[in-house]
Amino acid sequence: MRTMGIDEFLISGEASDLEKFKAWARTVPRTLRNPLFHWTHLELERYFDESRLLNESTANEIYKSANQSLQNDPQYTARGLLRRMNVRLICTTDDPIDDLSCHISYERERSETDPIMLPAFRPDRALVIDGYERFNQWIDELIEVVGFEIVDADSLLQALLDRHNFFHRQGCRLADYGIERMYAMPSSGPEANKVFRQIRSGVIVSEELLNGYRAYILYNLAKMHYSAGWVQQYHLGASRDSNQKGVSSIGQATGYDSIGDDLQGRAIITFLNHLELQDSLAKTILYCLNPRDNALFASIIGSFQKGPSNGKIQFGSGWWFNDTLEGMKQQIDALSSIGFLDPFVGMLTDSRSFLSFPRHEYFRRLLANILGQEMQSGLLPMDYGLVGGMLRKICYENALNYFDFPTNKG
Repeated sequence: MRTMGIDEFLISGEASDLEKFKAWARTVPRTLRNPLFHWTHLELERYFDESRLLNESTANEIYKSANQSLQNDPQYTARGLLRRMNVRLICTTDDPIDDLSCHISYERERSETDPIMLPAFRPDRALVIDGYERFNQWIDELIEVVGFEIVDADSLLQALLDRHNFFHRQGCRLADYGIERMYAMPSSGPEANKVFRQIRSGVIVSEELLNGYRAYILYNLAKMHYSAGWVQQYHLGASRDSNQKGVSSIGQATGYDSIGDDLQGRAIITFLNHLELQDSLAKTILYCLNPRDNALFASIIGSFQKGPSNGKIQFGSGWWFNDTLEGMKQQIDALSSIGFLDPFVGMLTDSRSFLSFPRHEYFRRLLANILGQEMQSGLLPMDYGLVGGMLRKICYENALNYFDFPTNKG
């Protein structure tokens, strides 16, 4: 919408919902070949049985019709929409300080037809120190939650283990990270403790020392995940808050991020190898944001595969800027050229939009199209059981078997 010259008042400002929707409707016809064009109309079709194109002339009627359904039809409650999409299990991403009260109350009230809802552990704020004030405020909040003082890196790890155990009791089996790159050269324990105390007291610490502290925390968290039988996911490669003026006026996570160009390979190999040497490497999914690195990620995972897990180390699906037809195809091509597509756990939708489940359909259609075209051309056998069986595994069964979720909760 910013690209199309829409005023910020109609994007993140104080305009009414209808005004913002109309501004978006004016933008949609201009998004041709962008996945937003497909996603928008898939969501309207799948949720609201609305086949008209969204534009300035249809905006009022579509807005009114959709809101009537949302307000009056029990199929359009949050749980009704999840059932409508045939969602069996969904994970949220939660900060370690979260009390998970919504999860606890949901599980208490959940019927047999409702999907299972589980938390995922997102400890990024123990690693991201782009502002000492924000970091120290988070540490203060964590102290309140765990009920004991956090005076150094080791007591921080004890607090994170306390929360890790709490999350596990609520069904969590997945840790998720959104960091620019892997931190792989750890400080010693005493050095990490010193850096933590300096941050708490406001002393400026060099980036090299900060990265050593981050690696120390990251390695120890990875060992927690292994001990608990969790899967760990690393979303690598974002360059966040690129437009400082925009961020300062509107806030973080408001559309001012881009693909980063950090060198990723050596640090990932060092990190995985260090854990493997200590017999502490959990099931791991690596997500690449820079498509330049697709072949790199696809080759790295092959060095750390180990039975009895099927595809223990995964190259995750195209995400964020690569959550497009071309981006997902490039990831699929790299994975199937260098490694094996068969054990792939498929699409991840880490969207903030509650109605984004049709993006899984977007992925399934693309994958089916790739395989179908190669069957027609003779690159793959015209064997629907063989090829269709792999398609079914990637779209559902592999994830069901890979993640050790407590699917019998309640």
